[in-house]
Amino acid sequence: MLDTALQRLQDTWGYSEFRGQQGAAITAALEGRDALVLMPTGGGKSLCYQIPGLVREGMGLVISPLIALMQDQVSALQQLGIRAAYLNSSLSPEQQRTLMEEVTRGDIELLYIAPERLLSERSLNWLSRLKLSLIAIDEAHCVSQWGHDFRQDYLLLHQLADWFPGVPRMALTATADMRTRDDICHRLALTNPERLTASFDRPNIRYSVAAKTNARAQLLQFLNGRQGQAGIVYCLSRKKVESTAEWLQSKGFNALPYHAGLPQELRQHHQQRFLADDAVIMVATIAFGMGIDKPDVRFVAHMDLPKAVESYYQETGRAGRDGEPAEAWMVYGLQDVVRLGQMLDNSDMAEDIKREERQKLNALLGWCEMTECRRTALLAYFGEEYPGPCQNCDVCLDPPSTWDGTEAAQKLLSCIYRSGQRFGAGHVIDILMGKDNDKIRQYGHQELSTWGIGKGLSQSRWQSVLRQCLVQGLVVADSARFGALTLTEKARPLLKGERRLQLREDIAEPALRKRMSKAASSVSDSDRALWEALRECRKQLAEENGVPPYVIFHDATLMAMMEQRPQSLSQMSHISGVGAAKLDRFGGAFLEVLQGA
Repeated sequence: MLDTALQRLQDTWGYSEFRGQQGAAITAALEGRDALVLMPTGGGKSLCYQIPGLVREGMGLVISPLIALMQDQVSALQQLGIRAAYLNSSLSPEQQRTLMEEVTRGDIELLYIAPERLLSERSLNWLSRLKLSLIAIDEAHCVSQWGHDFRQDYLLLHQLADWFPGVPRMALTATADMRTRDDICHRLALTNPERLTASFDRPNIRYSVAAKTNARAQLLQFLNGRQGQAGIVYCLSRKKVESTAEWLQSKGFNALPYHAGLPQELRQHHQQRFLADDAVIMVATIAFGMGIDKPDVRFVAHMDLPKAVESYYQETGRAGRDGEPAEAWMVYGLQDVVRLGQMLDNSDMAEDIKREERQKLNALLGWCEMTECRRTALLAYFGEEYPGPCQNCDVCLDPPSTWDGTEAAQKLLSCIYRSGQRFGAGHVIDILMGKDNDKIRQYGHQELSTWGIGKGLSQSRWQSVLRQCLVQGLVVADSARFGALTLTEKARPLLKGERRLQLREDIAEPALRKRMSKAASSVSDSDRALWEALRECRKQLAEENGVPPYVIFHDATLMAMMEQRPQSLSQMSHISGVGAAKLDRFGGAFLEVLQGA
């Protein structure tokens, strides 16, 4: 049956072979076995369930957590000539009844459905009477309380084993550590699942991290020369999203805000503009991004620290899905650490979950302070060995300096202790720098032996020392006491002079070599007019069909057309990414452009 699946890949999608673990995942489903599939964003997860869902007898059922994700995938499948549909709350009651009749008649090949809709008794009774080819559970990390995006609705999906015996189930995610993988298999009651893990490496993404000094100025420096590129800027709060988008607009960028507090119609409008246009920057909270299939996002920037390595990896993975060079850029600061800790402490999570989340936050902080190849450490977090150095991260390209911070850390820890372990970062640094203000005088801290002993370092240097002491677990910020700093047992050997401490030298902004995407840089002056004509043809077809341009053809396919210049539909059919349905619907329009060149 794998030969049939490969033929379907070639005929429908226009690709000549499976990539990575796709063949193994598809084989498991074709043989009726359960599977857990981990592939990075842009690695081709959807084909792992779409193809066996079409090749096996019956209808493929896909469980997806977001309406926007369903709509995007169904739209793309329909352009390929596949009878796909989604069943969710965006449909009117009449539309839902009509669709259910189509499904019952066997007119639908792939049905996307939200977990809460699927798990209603009415839906389960209805679907259990149908022949299902496969059940795919997308974004499967949502089932795990150890995952980074836990969703209550996913907890009941273990019922599917009883309702649909003999139907292979495939759980898919881009991000899960070993503990989360085990939890997914257990909570979904997968039967001896085939565990397939593709490499987590995204070699086209360049990682760079800088200490936050003037975040907006740093962002502007990063965006310099990136006008005309699509990107995402993540912020922690809704207020910051709106103010950052407005500020970027004032600087001449086509920036739009996106967060859960905006009216749904406005969010959808902004998302459609991002998907349809080439040069929109979406400024967003993490409410934006899951399931966004736009392949030509050239950068993802974080203005604030995410809460875990998993979150960071998934969010940055939205860049460069087309395999072209892309950037993952982030600035972070001491306040990020304190704020995330407070949010965690004030949450209603169980204590064991809070402990796990703190460990994940600390792991991300430690990664930010790396003095060795970032990619090697990032992949190691997910249990993957990487030889390194990658020569495509800030640490490899511009290795950071380190300095002996032992004495500075001793002064800081002594100051925290002598001031009673009752005060936050700002006040402790004021004491060290010998500030004379109302709060210092109120508590008589100008009399402390540590008052003024840190005048030799700047405020930003002390913030760096404190941030790295927090990362190394020498100090904790107690959110129950408004961020009061407290020493840990790990501080004792340092204070007693039994260990030394090397600290990273902060660089406000790493000096990175810029690389343009091949689609932008390898078009010669003589080919520029044809390239733009092909893009314009794609844009017109996308508008006529109500889909984003990349759903018509990816940049790589247009590039192949420009380079090979097919003069017939038969010749065009051999170009990667041109399947039978798209050749029939769109081939003539592109052929006309090519013949007129």
